Amino acid sequence: MNYNISLKENSSSKLNALLALKDGTIFEGIGFGAEGIAKGELCFNTSMVGYEESLTDPSYKGQILTMTYPLVGNYGVRKGFFESDKVQVEGFVVKENSEFYEHRIAVKNIDKFLKEHKIPGITAVDTREITRKLRIHGVMNSVLITSKNSIDKEEAIKQAKNIPDVSKIDLLKKVSAKESKDFDCKGKKTIAIVDLGVKHSIIRWLLNKKVNVKLVPYNTSAQEILDMKVNGVLLSNGPGDPEKAVDAIKLAKEIQGRLPLFGVCLGHQIIGLGLGAKTYKLKFGHRGSNQPVKNLEQNKVYITAQNHGYAVDENSVDGTDLKVTMINLNDKSVEGVSDTKNNVYSVQFHPEAGPGPLDCSYIFDEWIKLLK
Repeated sequence: MNYNISLKENSSSKLNALLALKDGTIFEGIGFGAEGIAKGELCFNTSMVGYEESLTDPSYKGQILTMTYPLVGNYGVRKGFFESDKVQVEGFVVKENSEFYEHRIAVKNIDKFLKEHKIPGITAVDTREITRKLRIHGVMNSVLITSKNSIDKEEAIKQAKNIPDVSKIDLLKKVSAKESKDFDCKGKKTIAIVDLGVKHSIIRWLLNKKVNVKLVPYNTSAQEILDMKVNGVLLSNGPGDPEKAVDAIKLAKEIQGRLPLFGVCLGHQIIGLGLGAKTYKLKFGHRGSNQPVKNLEQNKVYITAQNHGYAVDENSVDGTDLKVTMINLNDKSVEGVSDTKNNVYSVQFHPEAGPGPLDCSYIFDEWIKLLK
């Protein structure tokens, strides 16, 4: 039996590349994607696949993404797997950027994809060492530079040290819809999604469940949503410090008990803040499709997809109307809360995956049953 496999070559000219961390560490490699400078918080993702979804996930806005899996790009870039309409990461770090790709529906390689969106990348670096450093010392601001010319290392470190902390940056206006948008699937129920950087997968899941979606900007008020006569509200995932989402926190507080309220990822943290709890920054976050979560009510463990750097403080939940329903088995952080009296539910992980296991997709079905 003969197999005729055509391999697409990456014909881009080689670029010098350098990754400079705030602590003075330098990683030199080969550049790909766009020529330029990326600045942001360096973090890592432990997924073995799904680089298309990760690159386009709005939750990565303001961050330089490192993939721990060593080979990236081997199946190219395919239409229909994006979580937004553009690349959201500030820069991309991989051990080996495959110069060939093969997939029946792939349309381009990562190098071309990043070039189109003006995002620089670096390859031929030790991503294991980078990951170990971030696990030991925590995520840190970094600068990624790609250039045809030589790169000044000292200047790169200086720039990395001068990057403002992500907690001081308002990222929501950069990822949220500018105006409301309707997604009508002729369903009998309609949910308003407050767009804090929503993934396309969440919208697709709801539409597949025959739930109409009204996507509204991050600063939409509770009264504006009530005037829409929707059956429920979902606070989406998104980037940055949840304490910066002051409009959404106010909305969560005011909508409680008036409409079923759901939260995913950043939306989960915002519900915590809106209902009296506190949040804190994790040392290196949870980013990957292999995070174990225990449902305390079911006494079951699920493997979940996650992408976040903040968490709800479990001790601060006491004294609120919220109850902790799920925990992360790696570090015992809060993965779910609920207020059954007021129909408030939220999870830190992504039930829709994108990419990842679909163990928890049943959560959408439970939410839909609660819609008025």
